Amino acid sequence: MTSPEEFARLQSEMNQAVKARWKAFLFEGILLAVLGIAALVLPPLASLATAIFLGWMFLIGGIGGLIATYWARSTPGFWWSLISAALAVLTGLLLLARPMQAVLTLTIVLGAYFLAEGVATIMYALEHRRELSGRWSWLLISGLVDIAISFMVITGLPSSAEWAIGVLVGINLLFGGATLIGMALAARNGNT
Repeated sequence: MTSPEEFARLQSEMNQAVKARWKAFLFEGILLAVLGIAALVLPPLASLATAIFLGWMFLIGGIGGLIATYWARSTPGFWWSLISAALAVLTGLLLLARPMQAVLTLTIVLGAYFLAEGVATIMYALEHRRELSGRWSWLLISGLVDIAISFMVITGLPSSAEWAIGVLVGINLLFGGATLIGMALAARNGNT
C-alpha cells in the first residue's frame, strides 16, 4: 500500500517531469489530433491501415512466440504455447493477405463487442440503480449508445466496414491528442 506522503511525492515528481517535457507532450498531442482528423476525413483508409497494423502486430508477436516456445520447448504447456503462437502467425498472415476482408471481419467483431458491452452496461446500471442514485441513468444511457452504435454497424454491413473502424480510431486519436495538448499547455502554464 502506498502511503499518502509517498503518493504526494510521486505526484510531485510526475508533475515536474511533465513540466520539464511539456513540448514533447504538446507535439505528440498535435500529431495524434492531426491523425485523428485524417482518420475521420478518410475513414476507409484508416480502417485499412488499422487492419494492416493489426496484421503486422499478430505476425511479429506470433513469430516472437514461436521463437520463445522453441527456446522453452522442455517446459510444461509447450504444445499449447506452440499452437497459440502459430495461430497468431496465421492470423497475422491472413490479415495482411486480405486486408479488405479483414476490415469486414473486424467490423463484425466490433459490432458484436458494442452489443455485448451495451447489454452489460445496461444490466450493471439496473443492478446498481439504488446504490448509484442519480448516476445510474448515465450508465443506462451509455449502454443504450453502445447498442445504437452496434445496430448502426451491424445493420449497415458490409458498407459500414468502410467507415466504422476508421471513425472510431479517429475519435480515439482526436480525443487522446486533445487530452495531451491540454495537459502540455497546463504544464507550460504551471497549472498541473
